[in-house]
Amino acid sequence: MRFPSDIEIAQKARILPIEEIAERMGIESGALEKYGHYKAKLPLFLLEGRRERGKIVLVSAMSPTPLGEGKTTVSIGLSMALNRIGKLSTVVLREPSLGPVFGVKGGATGGGYSQVLPMEDINLHFTGDFHAITSAHNLLSAMIDNHIHHSNDPEIDLRTVLWPRTVDMNDRALRNIVVGLGGRTNGFPREDGFVIVPASEVMAIVGLSSSYGDLKRRLGNILVGFGRDRRPVFARDLKAQGAMAALLRDALKPNLVQTIENTPALIHTGPFANISYGTNSIISTKMAMAYSDVVVVEAGFGADLGAEKFFNLVSPMGGFKPSLVVLVATVKALKYHGGVPKEDIYKPDPAAVERGFPNLKRHTENVRKFGLPVVIAVNRFPTDTPEELKTLEEILTDEGLDFAFVEVWSSGSAGGVDLAEKVLRGVEGETAFRPLYSWDEPVREKIRRIAVEIYGAEGVVYYPEAERAIRRYERMGFGDLPICMAKTQYSFSDDPKKLGAPEGFRITVRDVKVMAGAGYLVVLTGDMMVMPGLPKVPSAVRIDLDERGNIHGLF
Repeated sequence: MRFPSDIEIAQKARILPIEEIAERMGIESGALEKYGHYKAKLPLFLLEGRRERGKIVLVSAMSPTPLGEGKTTVSIGLSMALNRIGKLSTVVLREPSLGPVFGVKGGATGGGYSQVLPMEDINLHFTGDFHAITSAHNLLSAMIDNHIHHSNDPEIDLRTVLWPRTVDMNDRALRNIVVGLGGRTNGFPREDGFVIVPASEVMAIVGLSSSYGDLKRRLGNILVGFGRDRRPVFARDLKAQGAMAALLRDALKPNLVQTIENTPALIHTGPFANISYGTNSIISTKMAMAYSDVVVVEAGFGADLGAEKFFNLVSPMGGFKPSLVVLVATVKALKYHGGVPKEDIYKPDPAAVERGFPNLKRHTENVRKFGLPVVIAVNRFPTDTPEELKTLEEILTDEGLDFAFVEVWSSGSAGGVDLAEKVLRGVEGETAFRPLYSWDEPVREKIRRIAVEIYGAEGVVYYPEAERAIRRYERMGFGDLPICMAKTQYSFSDDPKKLGAPEGFRITVRDVKVMAGAGYLVVLTGDMMVMPGLPKVPSAVRIDLDERGNIHGLF
C-alpha cells in the first residue's frame, strides 16, 4: 500500500479560515492583514501592553545526516500535541528558502500528518518577505556602486567594498563575479559576488529587530566598506537605511498560518543555521509568547549550531529565556554516526545504534551547560527494527535521560502526546538558563569557548586573514559582539566527514566578518560557503504544475 505524499496529504487537509486560527490565540480578526483566506500578517501593535507569558521550548537535534531526521515535523507535532492535551501552544518556525526547496533539502513545512499549511505557498513565495529582503539588500548594492561612480562623499575605495549582492537560489556561478563592465557609463569594474538570501545581513537584521526604529538603526549600521583613508563607511553614510526600511515595512510583521490540525503557527524570516543564526525572528517569538502558554521554537541543524546561537546570541538580544530543550534523534542518524554507510542504513544493526550514541550524548551534555533540562524525542520510522529501538531505549534509560518515542508524521498529534506530557512537566518552575559566555569577553576567548566546550575541539587555529580581521574589528569597537560560527552542520568539527563525537581536532578559522547592523561577528570555519550550489539531480526536476493549477513534487 502506497502512503500518500506530503503534498497529497496537505492538499486534502481541512484548512480553516485564518480568522478562526487568530481567534484561537485571542487575536481579533479585524487586526489581521490577510493574504488570501489562509495567511495573514500580524501587525506590531498587537505586542503593545501584552505580557510575554508563554514558556519557550526549543527543539534541536543531534548532528544531521543526509537521511533527514524530521526536526521540523517533530516541532509541529509537539505543538499540536500540547494543544491536544489542553495547553495553548503556538509553533514558531523559519520561512523556507527557495535554494533548498529546489536543491537537496526540499521544503521546510514538516511532513505527513505533521505539517504547516498551505505548504505550497509557504515553500514558494509565501507573503513576499524574501522578495522584500532581496530588494532591500540589492538596493544597497546599487547605491554603493552608484556612490562610487559619482565619486560621492564619503569616498569608498572600491577595493574594500564588503557588501555583496543576493539571490534566493542555489547558483554557484554567482559566487564570484565582475561588475561594472562595458565602459565608463556603467561604473567602475570590480570583483563582486552573490550570497543566498538566508545568508544576507538584511535577513538577519529583520529577524533580530524589535521595532521599525530598531530596524532602521540596524540597517544604517551595516558596514559597506572603507575609504582610502581606511575609515569605515556605513549604510547610513549613503543615506540608504530609510528606503531599505520602507521596502521591509511589511516583512517585519510575522506571518500567521496553521498546522494540519489547525494549531496556530507563526513563520517568519529564514536565516540559515550553518551560516547565520538559524532561528525565526525575535518578533515572532515574542508574539507567540504574548498569545500562548507554550511556544515551540525550532533551531536549525544540530544543537552545536542553531541551539548554541539561540542561547548565546538570539535569546540575549530578544530578552527572553528558554525553559527546556527537545533533542530529536533517530535510529537512522545514530547508525549513520555509528559508521554505517548511507546505502546500508536500512539493514538491522543494533550495535551501530550504540556506536553512534556518543553524538547524541555530547549534544545532551552541551545543552545542560546552559542550565536547561533535556527531553530526547526519538522520531520513529517504519524501517526501525524492534531490536534497534530496544537498544536505544536501554541506552537512554541507563544514561538517565528523559525521552519519548514520537510518531507524529504518521499519527499527527496523537503520536506526540507522551512527548508533550514530558515537556509540560519539564517546564514547570523558573528557568535556570544561562548563556555560555559574556559578550564583553575577548573575541578569541568567545570563539575558543564555543570550539572547546560545545564542539569538543582541542583548540582553534587561525589563518592570518582571520587574525587581522579580529584585530581590526576590535579596534573599531566590535569586539563585544556575540559570535555566529559558520560551520558544517554534519560534524562537531569543521570537517563534515568526522562523524559521531570526534576528538583530538582543532577548529580552523579562515576569516571573520562583522555584521555590524545585525550585531554579531561571523566566524568562517573550514570550507563554509555563503552561496550553495545545486546537486547533480536537484529537487527542482521533480516539481511540476498540472492543468488545474495543482503543484506536485514538493516535499
